[in-house]
Amino acid sequence: MTAKILIVDDDADIVAMLEDRLQSLGYGTVAARDGQQALEQIAQESPHLVLLDLTLPKLSGLDALKHLNRSKQTDGLPIIVMTAHGSIHTAVEAMKEGAYDFLTKPLDKDHLLLVIRKALERVSLRRQVDYLRSEVAGRYASIVGSSPSVKSVVEAAQRAAKSDAGVLLLGESGTGKELFARSIHQWSPRQAMPLIVINCVALTETLLENELFGHERGAFTGADRQQKGKLEMADGGTVFLDEIGDMSLPLQAKLLRVLQDREFQRVGGSKTVSVNIRIIAATNKDLKKAVKAGQFREDLYFRLNVITLTLPPLRERRGDIQALAQFFLGRHAKDAKRPHMALSAEALDALTRYAWPGNIRELDNVIARAVVLSPTDTIEPDMLALLQEDAELPAQDGGHLSYLDLPYHESMAEHSRHIITRAIEQANGNQTKAAEFLKLQRTYLARLVKRHKS
Repeated sequence: MTAKILIVDDDADIVAMLEDRLQSLGYGTVAARDGQQALEQIAQESPHLVLLDLTLPKLSGLDALKHLNRSKQTDGLPIIVMTAHGSIHTAVEAMKEGAYDFLTKPLDKDHLLLVIRKALERVSLRRQVDYLRSEVAGRYASIVGSSPSVKSVVEAAQRAAKSDAGVLLLGESGTGKELFARSIHQWSPRQAMPLIVINCVALTETLLENELFGHERGAFTGADRQQKGKLEMADGGTVFLDEIGDMSLPLQAKLLRVLQDREFQRVGGSKTVSVNIRIIAATNKDLKKAVKAGQFREDLYFRLNVITLTLPPLRERRGDIQALAQFFLGRHAKDAKRPHMALSAEALDALTRYAWPGNIRELDNVIARAVVLSPTDTIEPDMLALLQEDAELPAQDGGHLSYLDLPYHESMAEHSRHIITRAIEQANGNQTKAAEFLKLQRTYLARLVKRHKS
């Protein structure tokens, strides 16, 4: 898209010169001769940048700038002021009122074009950042679920977010610990500052140390320049240490110093770097057992364990499964450009009855796969691939049980349903082939399928 530049000057020769120059470089231009007309053009034309002379009839450039600032119209709109007087005082006033930069007349054309290019690049970068933030916010926007176990953890997380206390997130793999960490950051006073995510198990000890603390030039072969670590980059914000239970003991000792003194040294350096960060850590391991086994430092455990939140596995919040499935379906259907996709009642029932050993992450993957592979816009159970002989079922007390624990007739019916569903899955949905595999008549298998769906 061609950038549109508004030129505001009462000198017709300057306007003509700037129009010729800018149009020859591919920019679109509009013009205004006074401050009042400039305000009207900004409202009507929505320019990407304004070149504004400060000495104008009807309404001065500075007054026009003040009006734009009060009405918030300068947000995201770079305004470069031009003045023939070269007054530092006037330029400072203009910068206070939101001007991006100022130039003195006579204009240096090369310098003018450089300033314009930098201003437009800054606007473009800002829009990209805003877009990416909105995408991230949308992906991690909400904690889906209304079950009592989740609501109690959310309420505790919201209270914890208001402080700077460390938070330790516990729970099985795939229960949404990173989502909770991001939510705590967004609910905290640090939300405008960075949230840096570090996976402690994804890197070797040496690489993780460099990732955390950075290095000085010459610290090791190939270190030809200084590099800041993630802790330093997160200054003022939050650091989420995922899978901290897998961090080596030497790194645990260095992290402990950061938590105690809020300072560290880069790899290969002697200069102390101070940081103001909040630590949120997560693990699926039992850190108490790790401490007793000598695999985790007890002093670090107590530093991290100020506020502990334990996230429930999906099998203990079955009432949330359908809401989560619909949430993931909406996201993946949008990505796949299949906005009319839906889960059948049978598919929702199958999702609710499944054991979910991989928790929410597994549910997300199951829905993503089904969206891609489903031949129709309605996802049926056979597209979910949830087959388990020992699939667990909801218990009356909110827990879970195997079909083997059911009364005889219910257990046999459930076992029959799984055998038939698995056979149809292996036959890629072809009931005739499934009947042959089960050594059943095709019509009898069809009656069984209908019975299990009723």
